[in-house]
Formats: sequence, C-alpha cells, structure tokens
Amino acid sequence: MKKLVALFSMAALLVTTTACSAQDKAEDKSKRPSPPAKVSETIASGAVVTIDYSQPSVKGRTIGKDLEPKGTEVWRTGANEATVFETSKAVTINGQTLPAGKYSLFSIAGQDEWTIIFNKTWNQWGASDYKQADDVLRVKAKAAKANTFAEKFTITLSKEGTVNLLWGDHQVGFLIK
Repeated sequence: MKKLVALFSMAALLVTTTACSAQDKAEDKSKRPSPPAKVSETIASGAVVTIDYSQPSVKGRTIGKDLEPKGTEVWRTGANEATVFETSKAVTINGQTLPAGKYSLFSIAGQDEWTIIFNKTWNQWGASDYKQADDVLRVKAKAAKANTFAEKFTITLSKEGTVNLLWGDHQVGFLIK
C-alpha cells in the first residue's frame, strides 16, 4: 500500500512539474498566422515612439466585410494582443496632447475618416476587454485609398512623426509632434 501511495505521489509530482515547465516556456509569436511587428523612431520633438503590433493578412478576403474593421466597432488595430503605443515624452497627436506612457491603440474605421483611440489599459487581448472609460485620447485621422496594396497590415512611422496604417488598399494617417 505504501508503495502504491508513493507511486501515485511521484506521478502527481511529475505531472505538476511538467505542466509548470510548459507554462514557463514563452510562446514563439513569430509562428503565429499574424506575426508580431514593431516600429520605433525618435521623432523631431525628441520623444521615442514605439508601436508594437501584430500583422493580419488579407488572404483574398474583404476588409470591412470578412475582416475588421467594420465601421462602427472598436478594432484592436492589428491582431492578437492589443497594439501597444508607447511614447517617452508627452506628444501631440493631430494637435491633441497625449502624456508620456504606454497605451493600447484601437480604432474605429469610417469611410473618409477613422477614430484613433489611445486607451490606458495597454496590456489586454484584442478588443474583448476594451473599456471606453479607459480612453485617454481619441483623435480623427484621414482615411484614403493606398497607392499600393498591403497584404499584411503594416504601420509606418517617420522621423517627422507621420504614422500610416496600411492594409489592403486602405491608408490611414495621423501626425505625432
């Protein structure tokens, strides 16, 4: 009987150790269907701006119909975890002040204009935990047809502070100063 109890105890310990070990291993995010990407730039004001996001692909689907964004819904502005926007100093986004810090970046797509949302809860999954009460700043951004088709969602950031969101034939831009 003692041997049986000892055997079950060892088996339970082995299962627990294996489960804990598996949880400690970080997921290789580059293997995801929507891999991670990051842009970082020191803009003219001296602020270091970093945008950490994931890149969904169009894959023959229609943006706004088969894929986000849908026009009235809050979108995570990427895939997987919410896109993270970080600035080392206070900046202005299209003329409105955003304090230094880390934010999740969401958007609401419109035909000619998008609403870009900076939310204080930066560490969240997608838009499922999004709370409008946590918005720090909302700005309007011009939407246009892109010059070239972007299969993967891409964010660009220039030294001048111009940010462009590119996906499919969509281009949305805003300015950081």
